[in-house]
Amino acid sequence: MSDSVKLSLQQAQALARGALVANRTDPANAEPTAAALVAAEADGQPGHGLARVPFYTAQARAGKVNGRARPSVEKVAAAALRVDADFGFAYPAINLAVDRLAALAPDTGIAMATIYRSHHFGQAGAHAERLAERGLVAMVYGNAPKAMAYWGGKKPMLGTNPIAFAAPTTAAPLVIDLALSKVARGKIMTAQKLGTAIPPGWALDAEGNATTDAGAAMQGSMLPIGEAKGAALAVMVEILSAALTGSHFGFEASSLFDAEGDKPNLGQTLIAIDPDTASGGSFAERMTTFVGAIDAEHGARLPGSRRLQRRAAAAAGGIDIPAPLHREITALAAAD
Repeated sequence: MSDSVKLSLQQAQALARGALVANRTDPANAEPTAAALVAAEADGQPGHGLARVPFYTAQARAGKVNGRARPSVEKVAAAALRVDADFGFAYPAINLAVDRLAALAPDTGIAMATIYRSHHFGQAGAHAERLAERGLVAMVYGNAPKAMAYWGGKKPMLGTNPIAFAAPTTAAPLVIDLALSKVARGKIMTAQKLGTAIPPGWALDAEGNATTDAGAAMQGSMLPIGEAKGAALAVMVEILSAALTGSHFGFEASSLFDAEGDKPNLGQTLIAIDPDTASGGSFAERMTTFVGAIDAEHGARLPGSRRLQRRAAAAAGGIDIPAPLHREITALAAAD
């Protein structure tokens, strides 16, 4: 029996959508959620991909996430939006924020959307990229349930708290997306599901000891990039995505990996800048010079460029997902 199943992107999205709809999620919410999960798979980020479907569906059944949510937006200042995700999946609310920011930022020069009563938001870079595709410079911040200790502490208190940035170029947008842990926690989750070890230096167990056991790491604490500097950046993102949106801090939010507890109530902040307004019309020329300088340097490459290669390969040849996960999602799609 094969250890994996190959699906086209369309087949994978239909499968994920079907599982969500069969488990108390409206099609209007299932469609963008499934699309985001499959896009993560195509970009080589399985920790934000189809492995989330069993967790998402369990939480929808339990009411930990509102599969019937109706996100709404309020303009609270000339260049500021507040988006209520209605305790639903983050992706419909983010779609609403992206559309409104893309319309607002060219008029105001810079615009911001804060999203509250939200959930796991997947690839932060994908959301920034969509704004860059509309000609905007974008920054995206989001928090997550506790996974990292404060620097010098032992108890997990902060999420892995990604930072994402995207800027338009004459080709595909330049995208930078990094979790502030040494790796995204989803990679450890994937290793746990597959029963594989993680590399040394990724995480500590619950007693504060180094571990290569993915299960022990999930019960312990992630290590930050750059030691104290990475931990400080995680604090910054916590403030920008939780305090600024009026959402739960990581130490208050329930887990995204089970159906127990209250709604996570996470937050995200999106900032969009019109580069022509800010640069006096010189942004495109400056970016061409910058990208050209990188291209001219032997061995150098733009951050995020590998995602485009993976994305093209997935569009042409589909994606491989573990056979047990395929069986699990298929069973969920057939749920009564």
